[in-house]
Amino acid sequence: MENENVEKMNEEVFTEETNNTGIKISDDVVAVIAGVAVSEVPGVFGMAGGFAGGIGEVLSGKKNLSKGIKVEVGEKETKIDVNIIVEYGTRIPDVAFEIQNRVKKAVETMTGLKVVETNVHVQGVNTDNQGTEETKVEE
Repeated sequence: MENENVEKMNEEVFTEETNNTGIKISDDVVAVIAGVAVSEVPGVFGMAGGFAGGIGEVLSGKKNLSKGIKVEVGEKETKIDVNIIVEYGTRIPDVAFEIQNRVKKAVETMTGLKVVETNVHVQGVNTDNQGTEETKVEE
């Protein structure tokens, strides 16, 4: 079974030639790096992922760090799509700009790939904490 997993991973990798040494980086690795960078941005409530990703988290008990991230990797460059839910009251353009900067820096630093696009898709706004403030009544 372990060999099957290795074979599956090899199908989803690319090779970058550096000093005659082949370096193979999986799309999933780039997605996790981007996911961690996004999770550190203030104003991001969470990632917007599909139904299948949510079921996987429940069954495995582990947080999916690549949830809401779609990566297209070429030989020396990558395009990344990020789907997020923002906190109510945050300035969305500022959050998106910060995500783009942090994802680009993290992926380029850790993988050596050039990030040519980082598209941020805001899928929702978290409003759970709105309306819970108590008003002070003077007597």
